[in-house]
Amino acid sequence: MAFRAKYLSKVGEILRLALPVMLAQLGYIAVQVADSAMVGMYGGEDAVPLAAVAFGSTIAWVFTFLCIGLSIGLTPIIGELFVQGHKQKMAHYLETTLLFYPIFGVACMALQIATEPLLYHLGQPVEVVDMALPYYRLMAYCLPFAMFYGSFKQFLEGVGNTKSAMIVTVITNIINIVLNYVFIFGKCGFEPMGVYGAGLSTLISRILNPLLLGGYFIYAKRYREYLSLFSRKAKHWKNSLHLLKMGLPISGQMVLEALAFIVTGIMMGWFGTEAISANQVGNTYSNCTFMMVLSLGSATTICVSHAFGRRNIDEICDVVRSSLSMAVVWGVCVIVTFVSLRHIMPMLFTQNEAVIALASQMLILYGTFQLSDAMQCILVGILRGLQQVRSIAVISFVAYIVLNIPVGYFVAFRLGMGASGLIVGYIVGLSTAAILYGVQVARYLRYLRKIS
Repeated sequence: MAFRAKYLSKVGEILRLALPVMLAQLGYIAVQVADSAMVGMYGGEDAVPLAAVAFGSTIAWVFTFLCIGLSIGLTPIIGELFVQGHKQKMAHYLETTLLFYPIFGVACMALQIATEPLLYHLGQPVEVVDMALPYYRLMAYCLPFAMFYGSFKQFLEGVGNTKSAMIVTVITNIINIVLNYVFIFGKCGFEPMGVYGAGLSTLISRILNPLLLGGYFIYAKRYREYLSLFSRKAKHWKNSLHLLKMGLPISGQMVLEALAFIVTGIMMGWFGTEAISANQVGNTYSNCTFMMVLSLGSATTICVSHAFGRRNIDEICDVVRSSLSMAVVWGVCVIVTFVSLRHIMPMLFTQNEAVIALASQMLILYGTFQLSDAMQCILVGILRGLQQVRSIAVISFVAYIVLNIPVGYFVAFRLGMGASGLIVGYIVGLSTAAILYGVQVARYLRYLRKIS
């Protein structure tokens, strides 16, 4: 009975942190859903606008994940310092990120813009690339603002406040959807902008994110205190190196996983515009479920980092058991949903019957890897909280580059399964990642038990 009470208590704590993070994380994907849905309606029977958003956003996610991954590295550092009461060090890290993260975002923006000519050499229809480029450029402009926002958001998550970012995200999402309608369809005196309008509304919402969350940080007395502790004595170079040491492996893991989806998306283009659009439907739903699992992983990171800061091994193990059990329940629920509603879900994005038919087939396979995706995401969150991130990029390389992409290509083109066969690679890659991350977690927990 005591074990059950302790288990339910830990589940409740994780969910309390995860639910706001879930909405905040969904902010990144909600704008993609709004873009895809409204652009799909704008295009009607013409699949090119939806394919353009799919292609542009798919490539842009590499740079977005590179930025998000680096900013996530701040959370376990702040979480450990928070439970140990080191407010001055926390303030110094916040000060460093406010200087360093936007600079990193500008560098990623420049790199993304520099890749624009390469988009014509990825085997996609020319009309799709032509329409995608302006949208792709606007997504690049979002990156510095995303990093500025990440400084505040990840700091707040480290101290256990996940609600503030959720509120900001809900506000900016509503603004984004309204502006989508205005810009895409040409309302309130604006000319119809189509795909470009979707990108413009997204950029505006990304600019508002750090302005609103930064304003809250200044307004709230308990967080304004950290701003007052800013000091010229802050060791920005040392802190930046620590942030890179924590953040770059996380970025590498996220980018390599994204690359598997991107390369698969490119190969989808070899099957034509309808395959791109059908894959966008599956990707959009899969990204939604991934962001929700990512929020559980983020909450797990917070709880583990706090327990790790207290050097409480039993509490760490309680968090691990609770988080993994929730991942299993969530994964099974998503599988059932995808399979049972596979004929209805594509209709929210397009009226093209061929796209709907192909997307319905793909959703079965997309549902298949949801359990392993949930498991690997939670396990990465545990490793982040323990600040054991050196191995995750290597594991991701093996799972997603060595296995995922080649297996998908082989099944789709050599075995003749077609566009749906590419998704088989995801199943292999994500399952491999989950197993290898699990081995790393078990190994380090045994080590902590041994030295405690």
